[in-house]
Amino acid sequence: MASMVSILLRCSLLVLLLVQSTHSSVTSKAKNAIAEGHKQPHPSSSSTYIVLTNHLAKPSKFDTLERWYASILGKNSNRIRYTYGTVMHGFAARLTDGEAQRMATVPGVSRVYKDRLYHTQTTRSPWFMGLHDDFGAWPDADFGDGVIIGFVDSGIWPERASFSDAGVSPVRSTWRGQCVDAPGFNASLCSNKLVGAKSFGAFSNPREINVRSTAACSSRRPTEVPSADLFKFAGGRASGVARMARITMYKACIWGGCSLSAITAAIDAAVSDGVDLISLSFGGLVEAFYDDLLAVATFGAERRGVFVVMAGGNDGPKASSITNVAPWMTTVGAATTDRVFPATLRLGNGVVLTGQSLYNIPFSQGAGTTPLVSSDCSEYGDLTPDGVMGKVVVCSQGVGAWAGFDVERAGGAGMISADGRIRFGDAVRAQPFNLSGLLLSSTGGKKLDDYMSSVAYPVASFNFTCDTITGENRAPMVACFSSRGPNPIVPEILKPDVIAPGVNILAAWSGAASPSGSDMDARRVEYNILSGTSTACPHVAGVAALIKKRHGDWTPAMIRSALVTTAGPLDKDGRDIVDSGSAIGAAVMGATPLAAGAGFVLPRLAMDPGLVYDAGTQDYVDFLCTLNYTVEQMRQFVPELSRCGSSCRS
Repeated sequence: MASMVSILLRCSLLVLLLVQSTHSSVTSKAKNAIAEGHKQPHPSSSSTYIVLTNHLAKPSKFDTLERWYASILGKNSNRIRYTYGTVMHGFAARLTDGEAQRMATVPGVSRVYKDRLYHTQTTRSPWFMGLHDDFGAWPDADFGDGVIIGFVDSGIWPERASFSDAGVSPVRSTWRGQCVDAPGFNASLCSNKLVGAKSFGAFSNPREINVRSTAACSSRRPTEVPSADLFKFAGGRASGVARMARITMYKACIWGGCSLSAITAAIDAAVSDGVDLISLSFGGLVEAFYDDLLAVATFGAERRGVFVVMAGGNDGPKASSITNVAPWMTTVGAATTDRVFPATLRLGNGVVLTGQSLYNIPFSQGAGTTPLVSSDCSEYGDLTPDGVMGKVVVCSQGVGAWAGFDVERAGGAGMISADGRIRFGDAVRAQPFNLSGLLLSSTGGKKLDDYMSSVAYPVASFNFTCDTITGENRAPMVACFSSRGPNPIVPEILKPDVIAPGVNILAAWSGAASPSGSDMDARRVEYNILSGTSTACPHVAGVAALIKKRHGDWTPAMIRSALVTTAGPLDKDGRDIVDSGSAIGAAVMGATPLAAGAGFVLPRLAMDPGLVYDAGTQDYVDFLCTLNYTVEQMRQFVPELSRCGSSCRS
């Protein structure tokens, strides 16, 4: 088969869960040591560093890598937080900057990385992707039955109906993962569906306490739920893309982000446990691949036959904003579906602007004359009763529904989130407002701004019908926020690979978080509506699970090839997919491959692509050699490599 390297083009969400294996090669230092009074000593100026080693260079006097690592640290060996032994070799430990510098000179140490944070980037979407119960990809692939997807994210809320194991057979006997038994999370919460859950970092259990990974899990592989909605919006039968696949959660993230040391420990554990696919919905800085430990870890996963899918980022439409750009990663951009939640705003001059809202009290103000007032709606802004009492507040920074609680507290009568810049484009993200409120597109925001600038006393009125409309709008479109190419490291490698549903996606939600994300929001829901490449990524993981079930002997590169070569450039009506990130007032433009990659993922075609391109370790090594990396830099990926041009084991 032809090499994939020369042509590589750039996730309702499947269930995320954390897996713990008694045979795992990743070892998290026991947290009960602190409870017993043996707190790990470390200097107050220390930080976590990841020490990557060449395990082949281990001195023969040490019978295990762990003893070698302990000797390297000497009296400070109790500072080790994790050891890595599957996708890469090494350990994470608390070190001062000086200790880290000295560590880099130790024979056998390949690289020392300072730990840092990475940040995270449905009922309708499976059917919009062409998935049907009675024909096509779902029945052809047994709905992904038996395939195991590992999610590295912020935890899971296992009680949600989307994670029920009704009708699901036991997990395969070769599965090595397991569920932890910890305060707040009983191992019995796992099932034939959620087959593993484990936490990394400073987390006592795998339960989600913030906002999104339960959603990511549920859109990829939830059990079918007959009736799901958010405040009666988007109601219908909810299903994941690969509803019979198994899921496992590796909690490595909190609200503030995901530490690199915990992420790599989670990836290492997932591969050791025996997952088939890994879904990663976060990103960070784009760096040379040898400087990018995520690139190193995912290379190790791919080398062991594990397919890795990653979110491309939410920094569009700026050029070269794409993240996770290595050719062995499948990078996903976000697209709209044909579902909208319309609400209208009638201005005092008679102009009617249509936005979107998840405000769930239908009413019409008719030709009301509620005054409008502008604000940045920031936490320390001008939301005072003197300024906003009885008025509709126009939030000029395009803030989310969380700001509605500040508006309400100040006596505001409603809010409009309207960013006249390009950030939201015309692919509007719906928001669960607590008071009369809607979000306008950039075009609508510009019209509102022009009106408010032209009159002394601007007024407007709302109309909320609380309808869910499908099939009428142009879709898919590339979401404005979806990060764009070209690939900032290797422009010849097209990224994103594909786009998938990532705007206004219904998915299971954590019981510990409000739908708006505001601490003042007392509402709790079982489902929420979300947008971002973090929601697009699980859709592609689900399709990959279907392909893996249908073609069990295919390599990750072959699965990626099937996704890319069958992706579609046309929308549901046969027209070119357009880019919603075009400049305000400009003509609607067709989406280029730098925005859409190869196109919108099409599961039915991806099941039988006719031709697939493969790539293995040697292909990727040859590719990395063209980047003029040194042998030492190359050995971070392939420890046994002697020089560029030499062969290595697959």
